[in-house]
Amino acid sequence: MRKIIYGLDDIKVKIQNMKGQNVQMQINRGRKRIESVSATIKDVYPSVFTIKTEDEKLQTFSYFDVLCGNVVLE
Repeated sequence: MRKIIYGLDDIKVKIQNMKGQNVQMQINRGRKRIESVSATIKDVYPSVFTIKTEDEKLQTFSYFDVLCGNVVLE
């Protein structure tokens, strides 16, 4: 069983502090598809955050995605 190091509140604060910075992300899209993306954290909302990729695409993720490990910020 995996131990949870961070809670949702910790993840929200961490991402809020990274707003406007360039980050490397690994996104698990399911069925063994893992996508590596370089992006900027654009906006932070109470339940989701948005990123803007290098090719100007806007994507939205929830903090729960980070908690579960489907999205990894580096």
